Parts: sequence; C-alpha cells; structure tokens
Amino acid sequence: VDRKCEVERFLASLDAQTYQNFELIVVDQNTDDKIVPLLLSYRNRFSILHVRSKRGSSKARNVGLKYLSGDVVAFPDDDCWYLPNLIAQVARFLCDHLEFDGVTGRIIDEVGDCIARFDTSKGLLNLFNVWQRTACPCIFLRTYVVKHVGKFDETLGGGTGTIWGGGEDIDYPLRAIESGFKIYYDPNIFVIHPNPLKNGYDKAINRAYSYGAGIGRVWKKHNYPNWLVTYYLLRPIGGSVLNFLGGNWSKAYYHWRAFCGRLRGWLFS
Repeated sequence: VDRKCEVERFLASLDAQTYQNFELIVVDQNTDDKIVPLLLSYRNRFSILHVRSKRGSSKARNVGLKYLSGDVVAFPDDDCWYLPNLIAQVARFLCDHLEFDGVTGRIIDEVGDCIARFDTSKGLLNLFNVWQRTACPCIFLRTYVVKHVGKFDETLGGGTGTIWGGGEDIDYPLRAIESGFKIYYDPNIFVIHPNPLKNGYDKAINRAYSYGAGIGRVWKKHNYPNWLVTYYLLRPIGGSVLNFLGGNWSKAYYHWRAFCGRLRGWLFS
C-alpha cells in the first residue's frame, strides 16, 4: 500500500531467485492501479496472482491466505527483499528437516545489521524465545500449519484502526506453537528490510507506542506469566533512563513510549 519503488525492488529480488518454483500473491490495498503496470512487467517471469483488500496488514494477509496453492507459505512485507538464494535455502531446510513444521529467521538491514534483538543461537520457538526468533517477513510455514491456525488477528498490526499496531507476527506463530506445531529458528536465514529507526527516533515515537500496545495485547491474549511481563516492561524503562542520563532525549522518549504502549496493551486488552 502506498508504495511502488519498494515493490519493484522486491519483485526484482524474486526474479533473481535461484529457486523459481513459487507463486507470488500480491494483496493490493491501494485505491488506484499504481502497481498494475509493474506487476504486468513481471507476469512472464514468474507466477503472480493480483488480488485486492481493504487496508490493514492482517486483513490483507487474510485475503491472501484464501488463494494458497503451494506447500510452504511466506509473509514478505512490500518493502523487504530477498537475497538470490533465500527461497532455495528455505526449501532445502524444510526438505531436509521433515520433523519441523516451519522455519523462521532474522531481519537485517541493507548494511547487514540486525533490526531488533535476534537470537544468535538456533532452536525451536517457544513461549519465551519467540520474541527474539521471529518477525513476519522471515516466517516460512508449511501450508497445513497455516490452514490449521487460520486467519491473522485483524485487531493487531498496521492499518487496523486500533491502538494495537504490532504483535500480529508474534501472535501467529504462538498460535501455531500452542497447537503443537514445531517451528525452528535458524539465524542463518535472513530477510533484508529497511531499518525503521534509520532516520532517527523522533519520527518513530508513535510507532513505538502502537507496536508496544500490540505486544502488550499479545501478552494478555496468550496468558503470559506476570514475571515475564514485568521483565519485558522493565527493559524499555531501563533504556529510557540510560538514554536520558546520556543526553539522548529522543531515544529516551522512544523507549518511554514503548513502555507506555506495552503497559496499556497488557492492562486494557
């Protein structure tokens, strides 16, 4: 939605994949046809299905889920992109490890730095480590998992019209784990995504609050223990205090707003 150059970059990265047995489902949330000529330019390169949706990241993903035809499902953002061997790497992993129902990886920016704190060790996702082991653009699930888990929670995520502007990419694998599926995390699998904090913390204040509120709602929804919630609430407070003492006031306020959002999401969901 509201992007064109980023979509073109992602399409080019798909065209460069060494593994080409895939279909792209484009869920278009624009009110015009701005991306239609771009999609047409790739129609002879790989399979593209173009569908429409109302605005909202979770709403759009749920529309896309209606048209699944492959064995594995990914949820790329429109502004991320893949290195040429990514799909081959995921396919090889899942073929070699039939005991796992999906695999997740890291998000890095264009210079190779991790976005957020991702775990450096491999292993299965669980209630406690999922926060450091997944993000929507690097989730790859076998289709039977998605069909069992069902729709994304449309009250969570960007464009929902609620205060819960994040957390949908944690809620979804948590629901899979709670259903008994085994999802493995491998930090050697990664997707590239622009760093939302690249232009400073001032422009991300509102995002910190809404994402935090979504996180708090996920804690409540999945009955997280109070001790763990307390730990995750203390982290942004600590970040706020340290940055305030260091004179980085915009970053301090960013962490404070993240705390406020998390607290509200947890208490009032």
